[in-house]
Amino acid sequence: MGQGWADEFAGARAGHLYRSACLLTAGDTHLAEDLVQETLGRLYVSWHRVSRAGNPAAYAQTVLTRTFLAQRRRRSSTERATDVLPERADTAGGDASLRLTLLEALARLPVKDRAVVVLRYWEDRSIQETADVLHVSSAAVRTRCVRALARLRELLGEDLAEYAAT
Repeated sequence: MGQGWADEFAGARAGHLYRSACLLTAGDTHLAEDLVQETLGRLYVSWHRVSRAGNPAAYAQTVLTRTFLAQRRRRSSTERATDVLPERADTAGGDASLRLTLLEALARLPVKDRAVVVLRYWEDRSIQETADVLHVSSAAVRTRCVRALARLRELLGEDLAEYAAT
């Protein structure tokens, strides 16, 4: 498959990658855009290997998650995280306050716990697939899931099931 397929793949997957990146970055749309661009660049450069993968979409999600974790490790000391999200227009419809509440709760999780939650519950990956992406054991994934969900329950209160149902 040639680079034309890479362009087609990027166009088809960019939106999904962006949504996953927004969750990983807890709503930081600028960082999410940077993550997607870096991910697509890496995929383009190694498209000959990606195109031979059994599931290029899963490969792309793995690259996105690993890129996110690598960026978090090397984050510049001049960057400052904030707990205040900028006001934005609600162009996607739905309940904006619910989305903001969930993003704020995700932002309060440790980075690796957030990655586990996104991979397991947004990407609907198995425990073993999540462990493979994060280079950890399946027991570590289970432990992080339990800890992250307990923290989300603490932050969101008893209404966590209501948030999950919407």
